[in-house]
Amino acid sequence: MTNVINQEDKDRRALRHPEKARNPDSPVLRKPEWIRVKAPLGREYSQTENIVREHGLHTVCEEAGCPNIGECWTHRHATMMILGDTCTRACAFCNVKTGLPGALDSDEPKRVAEAVAKLGLRHVVVTSVDRDDLPDGGAVHFARTIRAIREASPGTTVEVLTPDFLRKPGAIETVMAAHPDVFNHNLETVPRLYLNIRPGARYYVSLRLLDRAKELVPDGFTKSGLMVGLGESREEIMQVMDDLRAAGVDFLTIGQYLQPTRKHAPLDRFWSPEEFAALEATARAKGFLMVSASPLTRSSYHADSDFAQLKAARSANG
Repeated sequence: MTNVINQEDKDRRALRHPEKARNPDSPVLRKPEWIRVKAPLGREYSQTENIVREHGLHTVCEEAGCPNIGECWTHRHATMMILGDTCTRACAFCNVKTGLPGALDSDEPKRVAEAVAKLGLRHVVVTSVDRDDLPDGGAVHFARTIRAIREASPGTTVEVLTPDFLRKPGAIETVMAAHPDVFNHNLETVPRLYLNIRPGARYYVSLRLLDRAKELVPDGFTKSGLMVGLGESREEIMQVMDDLRAAGVDFLTIGQYLQPTRKHAPLDRFWSPEEFAALEATARAKGFLMVSASPLTRSSYHADSDFAQLKAARSANG
C-alpha cells in the first residue's frame, strides 16, 4: 500500500512539474528547530479557506506551499494569485504548477475584490504566475484587479508582486498607472545562480523593472526579496543589496529557501537566525527603509504590519 501511495505522489508531482520529472533526486534536508511551523487549523483558518473557495480563487499560500499559511490564514490574510494557477516559466525553486495556461478569466479581478472585502483586509498582496503567452504578460489584468479592489474596499491598500514582464513593452507602465501602494518584484537570488535557478529570467531586467517602477511613481514604495540557501555567498548578497539601493528599492525581504521536492533545486544549507539578523543589520545600514530577514520571511508575510512600518519609516526620514 505504501508503494502505491508513493507512486501516486510521484505521478502527481510529475504532472505538476513535467519539466523537472527527469531531474536527478536530491536529498531533502531535515529542517532545524527554528524553521518548524504549526499545522494549519482552527475556525478562522477554515473561514479564510471557505472565502477563497467560494470565490474560485487561487492563492500563492497554497500553490507555492508557503510554510506560513497556518498563521496567515488564521489572521484572515491570504495572498491572491491571479492569471490562473499555471506558470509558463520553470524556475528551479518554485512549487507553482508549470505548463500551458488556460484562457484569462475576465471575472477574476471582481471576485478577488469581493473576497478582499469579505475578509476585511486592510492590506492585500496580489501576485501571479508568469504569463509569457500573453502580449502584455498580464499587466492589464493586474491593473483591473487593483482598481476593482479599490472600488469594493476603498480603505484597503494594495501591494502587487509581479512577474518581470520580460519582452513585454509598456507592461510596467500599465501596472503603475493603477497606482499600487507597493510594487514588489523579487530578484530571488544572486546573478551567478540565475542560469540554474531562474533560467527564464534575467537579473538586470528584473533590476531595471524595479528602477522603472520607482521612476513612474516616485512617491510609491518598491520592494524586492531574496532567498538564501541556494549556494550564494554573503558577499554576493551584499552586492545585490547595493544594486537594489541603486534602483531606489525601499523594502527588502530575505528568507530561507525550502526545497519543495527532491526534483527541485537542492538546498545548500540552512542559514541560522543569527546570520539572518546580521543580514538585516547590514541591509538597514545600506539605507533600506524596511527590512524583514528571518528563516520564515516571505514576500507577503506580515505585509500589512510591515506596510505600516514602511510608511512610518519614510515619515521619520522626512
